[in-house]
Parts: sequence; C-alpha cells; structure tokens
Amino acid sequence: DYCLIRIRHNKMNKSIDIFHKKVYSIDRPHGGGVVIKGGVIMNTEQKKALQALKTCSGQIDGIIKMIEDGRYCIDISNQILAAEANIKRANKLILAQHISHCVSDAMEDEENKEVKLNEIKDIISKLLK
Repeated sequence: DYCLIRIRHNKMNKSIDIFHKKVYSIDRPHGGGVVIKGGVIMNTEQKKALQALKTCSGQIDGIIKMIEDGRYCIDISNQILAAEANIKRANKLILAQHISHCVSDAMEDEENKEVKLNEIKDIISKLLK
C-alpha cells in the first residue's frame, strides 16, 4: 500500500505528488527509513528530495517577487535555473530510490519485474525528450 503526499505551490497553482510506502511494522522500515507523520516511512534519499522541493518552492516564490518588482531579467533567469536544478535533483533522488527498492524488490516476481522495467523505460524516455 502506498500513501500519497502532495506538495502544493499555491501561487503557481501547481502540485507535485510523491508516493511513499505505508508503515506496517516499525521493525521493518522500507529502505532504512524513519517513521514520519501519518505512519509514512521517509528514508534519507526521500528526505533530501523533499528538502530540494521545499527549497524550490521558496525559490519560485522569490522568482515571482522578482518579476513583480521588475528585477533584472538575467537575475530572474539565474533563479529559474537554480529552481530547475533543485527539481532535477529531487527527481534523481526519487528515481534512485525507486530503482534501489521498488525495482530491486520486483526482480523476484516475473510479472511485477516486467511492469517495473517498463516503468523505468517510460520515465527514461520522458527524461531524454
């Protein structure tokens, strides 16, 4: 079972969804994680990804303010690049987590193995566009 965590940026009216495995036993945390609010496990990679997304959210707020204040275009563009870098970093951490745990676990089950491998192929094709 999975739990959906939605991070919402109100001013941009955008949201990012992150799925986490629910905790059934604190003795068996998924990926060496720690229990957080709502019985969800968050490991080191996921915490780093979440922090990168929170940083990005703050950067986007700052970019909006810069535009509203009529700041220099190159300064705005540099901040947009920094926000994009944080989103890419978060995505890389989440995908590494997925490969290390979800895909690795699925290799034991032939039917699930094909599903997970196809998911990875699909996401790689999207990343390479």
